[in-house]
Parts: sequence; C-alpha cells; structure tokens
Amino acid sequence: MGKHGRVTETTLAPAAVGATVHAADSPDAPWWRDAVIYQIYPRSWADADGDGIGDLPGITARLPYLKDLGVDAVWLSPFYVSPMHDAGYDVADYRDVDPRFGTLADADAMIARAHDLGLKVLVDLVPNHTSSEHEWFRAALAAAPGSPERDRYVFRDGRGPHGEEPPNNWPSVFGGRGWSRVTEADGTPGQWYLHLFDTTQPDLNWHNPEVRAEFESVLRFWCDRGVDGFRVDVAHGLVKRDGLPDWHGAVGLYDEVLTEDGPDAVGDPAVLDHNATGDAPMWDQEGVHEIYRSWRAVLDSYGSPGRILCAEAWVKPEERLARYVRPAEMHQAFNFDFLETPWDAARITAVVESSLRSNDAVGAPTTWVLSNHDVVRHASRLGLDQSLPRTNGIRAGEPQPDAALGLRRARAYSALMLALPGGAYVYQGEELGLPEHTTMPDDVRQDPTFHATQREVTGRDGCRVPMPWTHDGPSLGFGPGDHPWLPQPEAYAGLAVDQQDGVEGSTLELYRTLLRLRREHRLGGGSLAWDAAASATVVAFRVAAQGDPGVLVVTNTGADPVTLPDGEVLVASGPLDDAGTLPADTTVWLRVAAG
Repeated sequence: MGKHGRVTETTLAPAAVGATVHAADSPDAPWWRDAVIYQIYPRSWADADGDGIGDLPGITARLPYLKDLGVDAVWLSPFYVSPMHDAGYDVADYRDVDPRFGTLADADAMIARAHDLGLKVLVDLVPNHTSSEHEWFRAALAAAPGSPERDRYVFRDGRGPHGEEPPNNWPSVFGGRGWSRVTEADGTPGQWYLHLFDTTQPDLNWHNPEVRAEFESVLRFWCDRGVDGFRVDVAHGLVKRDGLPDWHGAVGLYDEVLTEDGPDAVGDPAVLDHNATGDAPMWDQEGVHEIYRSWRAVLDSYGSPGRILCAEAWVKPEERLARYVRPAEMHQAFNFDFLETPWDAARITAVVESSLRSNDAVGAPTTWVLSNHDVVRHASRLGLDQSLPRTNGIRAGEPQPDAALGLRRARAYSALMLALPGGAYVYQGEELGLPEHTTMPDDVRQDPTFHATQREVTGRDGCRVPMPWTHDGPSLGFGPGDHPWLPQPEAYAGLAVDQQDGVEGSTLELYRTLLRLRREHRLGGGSLAWDAAASATVVAFRVAAQGDPGVLVVTNTGADPVTLPDGEVLVASGPLDDAGTLPADTTVWLRVAAG
C-alpha cells in the first residue's frame, strides 16, 4: 500500500560540474547494492489454471522471460492466505499460500526455478496489520477487554459518556474513520480497534513482545524456504505514538484529506505530505528502528550471499528516510521522491543529488523506482500536465494522458533511472510500455479505496491490470480463460510481449539493451558526476565503475532538440536524427573516452 507523499525542493547546493556527487562501490559489493528487481503482482502476471487470477505455477512458467530481460531478482506482492479485501495485503496466514495462487509446494517450486535461472526472490511482508480473519484477531474478538489476546492489536475504550465516540480522530488511509467498534460477547457495544487501512485490516500492537516474536518467526520460515529478502509493507507505520493523540493533518494516499465523512479536496500541497514534518503520530516513530535492527540480525544469521529488507516507507525529508537504511537496519528503501518528480530537468537533477547524498551519509545505496502497484503507471503519468500534482487513478470522464508523449517520456525516464548508481525496481509491464487502464468501468473496480470513499477516489485498479503476453487469444495470453479478474484495455494487444520480442526499437528491446549495458558497464556500482551538457532542460551526468571509462547519460526534458555531445551512442530511448541533436523527451547513453 503506497502512502502518498510529494517531492519538495531540495535545499542542498548542487555539486559543481565534474565534481563527484557519489563515489563508486567496490567491485565486490553485495548483490543488493546495485540489483535490478522486477516486481510481480501475482494475480496479474500469469494465470496457469484459467480462473482469471494469476498464480504461482504461472509465475514459474514465465520466469525465463525475466532471465532474458536481464533483471537480477523478483519481488512478489502477497500470495498468502487472505480474504482478499485488499488484494492480499490483508493476511490471514503468513505461513501458507492462498489456494487462489497455489500451494506451499508451488512456492517452493517457484523459488527453486528462480534460483536455477540465477534470479533471487523477494516476498512481501505485511507487518502493520493482519486480516480480521487472522486467528489472532478472531481470538481477540472472543476475548475480554484487557486480555492478552486483545493486547496483540490496538484496542481502546471509546470516548464519550458511553464510549460511543472513537478513541481519537484518526481517519483511515482508505477513507472514513480509522477505528471500528466491536460488539462484545454479551451483545453490548464494546471497545474500538484501530485500522489505518481497511476495516478488515486491524493494526497490530508492536509494543507487544508476542507480536515481535511472531514476525521474527515468519522471517525465519520464509528464509528457511529459500527466499532472498522481504519488501516490508508500510515500514514506517508499525509503531504509534504513546497515548495515540489526535491528529489534524492528512494520513493518506491521495490529493485529498481523508476524514470519516469522505475526501475533502485541499489546495495547499503541504498538507498532503502526511509525515513531511515528522510529527504525524501514526508514521515514522522512533520505535520502528529497534524492530528493524532485530530483523536485520535474523537475516544476517543466514550468512552469505545475504538476505535483504526493502522498506516501503513514505517518509520525508530524505534524511529521515535514510535512517531506515543505516548499517544495522534495512538494506534498501524505495525512493518515492524520485517516483514523484515530474518531467523537469532541474527537479530531476535536484532529487538525484539529494537522494544520493542522504543515503551516502549512512553508507547505503539509493533504490530507484518509477512505477508500482500503487501508483498510475509512468507511461500514462508522464503524458499528463506535469505542473499538476500526481493523480491517484484516472477515469474515462477525466483528462486523458497523451499516450504517445507519455510513452516517449517513460522510455527516456527509465533510461535515465537504469543508468543511476544503486538499485532499481521495475514494475511488471513497464518494460512493454504499458499504460494505465484509464477507461475501466466503475462496476468492475475492486480497490477498497474506491468503495470506502463512496467512489470519490478512483484507486489503484488501473495499474494492476493483467499482463498481455500475446496479441491474440483469451486474455491476451494471460491465461487460458477469457475473463481476467480485471479487464485489459484494447491498447494492450498491440503492446503484448509477442508483438515486441525481437522487434528493433520496441520498448521491450530497449529495456533488454539498457539492462545488458548497465550490467556490462557496472553502472549500478558506479560513481556519478554532473556533466557540462546539463542545462535548464537537460539532465547530464557521467557514471563510471572502477576500472571502466564510464558512460555519459543525457536526457532532454525540453520541447526542442539540443546539441548532442560527442561520443559513441550506446543506446537511445528514441530515434536520433542526423543533425547532431538530441530530440525532445529522449535519453541517450554515450561511451566516455578513456582518460
């Protein structure tokens, strides 16, 4: 579940042209410092049994595609037992596979096949809350107030003469109140439980030692099955401030302030940074770091080549986010400031430099990302007015992206990202240039945000549509059935894998080339310095690994062509002309001469 943040202007003075902003890693740095990790949304990647929902056998069958693409690892969104009120992020059993996705044996087979192909496997961990169908929560409902069972969650008496008002004013990220009242065993209205997300996702009490012990056990369970790491959902939300004080800021994903009465549009972007000031009592509390130090110790006990933790933490400013990747804590944290930076050279340059500086200060790599299962796909996002705030979902009656412009910019932005030092995440289908499904009928939407806000907030279904593998056939090759769980837009047929495989200039072949060159030149472990080709509309930097002359990366975000620096073209995100210029909305990688 992504938590909405917003890029803020950096206050750092930019480095001088030619000065090193970021030093190169040593050639023997751990794998995770420069890995490219591919996110699989299991229900939407490949359906082996034809029920319309992707599954683990489908994933296993398609893993050779990722080997050929050139990524280093895969991250799978949740496939655990779940009632699926929030697409699996409401977990009822952390140690078993939901029958929709297969069995534990299928998970073992998938992990083994990935390892045979040289791919590492990360799985999602959801520690902020469980499903309301988890055995712990069922036991809590059956137990009395003040019981050990209730202490695993955040239960409180209500306010008011009869406890009829919630314990505080916190709203849910998904809309409405952040509290629900239970009916006690004797039939009377009882205590309230906290759920920062859906009502079926009760928050755990991370002050409880039993909760901490349980999740360390879950980590060991999956490490023992061979997984190589964990993406940690809502990593900044586990611990709440003592006393649970009222909060009058925003808590959520969207361009609205969510209250129990629904979303209220606001004009001041600053209020939308739900933890930008560091004082939101439900986010980024100091106690989370103790938890992650204990988890790091668990993972480190497994030895080489190293299991990892990646934080989904919507935390500002960048210096606070960097605290999650200090040496004894997590290994990676998604760079959402980068994801949210619009198509503007000055702002891209600023966020790249500030991100690298912040993470370098704690000895951590920067982890770049442009799309995931919680945000509008960047092939569509970049086709919208870049002066407006990032939208959450697009409907048929709303302004539509310029598809050609969005794809051209997406290819260029991806080429820029994959040249940057550090790690990177690729969301399934972005290597095909897949757009958001912007005309999806409302009656098929499943995101709980859409329903909890009485259809006011569009939600995230548009970026979660099943993959197109073939131009023809049922569900475009997603599976043998013709009714995938979400409908695919017409544009997906022409963007299917079989329409791009081996086709010069296709987005798929562009990604394959970028990933091959990134690996050959070891750009993920390289140094970064700004280049004199930069301007108000041009991002230009040099990346060089130890012992490699390096690569000059130039991105034109402006409307007009710019002079192309001298050098051998290694790859370009779009066609180059014969006039010695770099077209608008294009990135090029040039070989840097030795010496």
